[in-house]
Amino acid sequence: MAGWGGILLLAVIGVGFGIVSVVLSRFLGPRNPTPEKLAAYECGMPPVGDARERQSIKFYLIAMIFLLFDIEVAFLYPWALAFRSPELRWAGFFQILVFFLILAVGYIYIWRKGVLNWGPEFDPDYKHAPKPGPALIKRYRYGTRN
Repeated sequence: MAGWGGILLLAVIGVGFGIVSVVLSRFLGPRNPTPEKLAAYECGMPPVGDARERQSIKFYLIAMIFLLFDIEVAFLYPWALAFRSPELRWAGFFQILVFFLILAVGYIYIWRKGVLNWGPEFDPDYKHAPKPGPALIKRYRYGTRN
């Protein structure tokens, strides 16, 4: 139990820092709300249109592929730690080699199918070339064909 003291101290310091920061900003920060500041934040884009607009299937494909390759990296770290043990040397090397070959085949497959081409020239829902400036927000709409 003595080894957990440092972890507990780190957790208390982290939570305490978060609480103190929020309380201080509440009391010391400026308060001048505007309608823009009170609006829901949508990734820097002004919220226009219906929130339940259909998304292109490419959005979901890219998200799933990102998760697949992100999880692959999460499996790589414990393997690297276990690879140091003497009983896993060559067996572990061949296991990770097979793992990477399977991932490489999957990557080549999605590359050849064109899933990674997400630019406007590859999108069937692309309307027309966007004009530069703030009017760019609604010009390029995914998932609508009207």
